Amino acid sequence: MVFGYARVSTKQQNEDRQLAALKEYGVADNCIYIDKESGKNLQREQYQILRNAILREGDTLVIKELDRLSRNKSDIKAELEYYQQMKIKVVILDIPTTKITYENENKWVGDMITAVLIEVLSSMAEQERLKIRKRQAEGIAIAKKQGKKFGRPKVNKPSNWNSVIIALDRGEITAVEAMKKLRLKKTSFYKLKNADKNAEMK
Repeated sequence: MVFGYARVSTKQQNEDRQLAALKEYGVADNCIYIDKESGKNLQREQYQILRNAILREGDTLVIKELDRLSRNKSDIKAELEYYQQMKIKVVILDIPTTKITYENENKWVGDMITAVLIEVLSSMAEQERLKIRKRQAEGIAIAKKQGKKFGRPKVNKPSNWNSVIIALDRGEITAVEAMKKLRLKKTSFYKLKNADKNAEMK
């Protein structure tokens, strides 16, 4: 059977271009697996299902571009070697020689031209991932210099904190009632309460 795999890095990105290419090749809708996760590693739900539970000897895996498989060079090589050992054909639509090789039932992706292309493209995929990480780090550094803060905003104690906590400690009100009086969510309430406890222990 022929299966397709598509990947985009975030939920906001669109995989339509990849899906169109897979369908044009002949992959059925119900045989396409999609992840919306980073390609930094292989721990993606749909890919792992496809790789470990669906694909069998004699099947064909179709992807549009090599970096859809991964953006890590060593992972790309390891996966291609795995599929070769499992006798699962891999067609990379943007590497024409893989498509020609499989359509002519010749040997696997072992010819020299394809090997060189895979080496180059896997290196490019990894470098692109490193460039993305570098750009993100540079952006965060500039934003911090400008005074921008990252992460969740700090939760401040409401003005009635002490009186409500005293009533709670005396058993006059429940924790749920205390949260309502303080207008705090459960996570924020216990975060502040634990901070008080830690401060007392110092």
